[in-house]
Amino acid sequence: MTSSANIHLRALEPEDLELVYQIENDPLFWQYGAATVPYSRYALRQYIASQQNDLFADGQVRLVIEKDGTAVGFADLTNFDAVHLRAEIGLALLPDYQGQHIGELAMQELCSYARRLHVHQLYAIIATTNKAATRLFERLAFAPSATLKDWLRSDDGFTDAVVWQQTL
Repeated sequence: MTSSANIHLRALEPEDLELVYQIENDPLFWQYGAATVPYSRYALRQYIASQQNDLFADGQVRLVIEKDGTAVGFADLTNFDAVHLRAEIGLALLPDYQGQHIGELAMQELCSYARRLHVHQLYAIIATTNKAATRLFERLAFAPSATLKDWLRSDDGFTDAVVWQQTL
């Protein structure tokens, strides 16, 4: 679909089942999303098969991030609102690929893709404890707009989150 340097975003394929399984079933990622239980390969296979890869039809789109031809994570547009033309933006990278600016390049590509779809605004809800994501969204020129008190539950209780927004 799109590429920057050696980073490429592409549609989710049936062959990506093991990557989806690995990321969706890793409890380390659960603290940043809404998952609380593992997914079966069967359920994930059905999810992949049901996707039209159309933001307007599905209300979301998950793109695979490839680095030098290797699938290393996902860049997501979710919670798409077709009336107000806004979507939540998300990122999940395998641990071995974190801290290499792959996420930043992938998010730049995802923002460009959203512009081509005439999305007006992107947002992310980031835990105040997630310093790496905070730095990333600052570099991507997102602006903090609201603090959500006790928004995310963790093993230690609840933590605040910040809504980061960017008008395209």
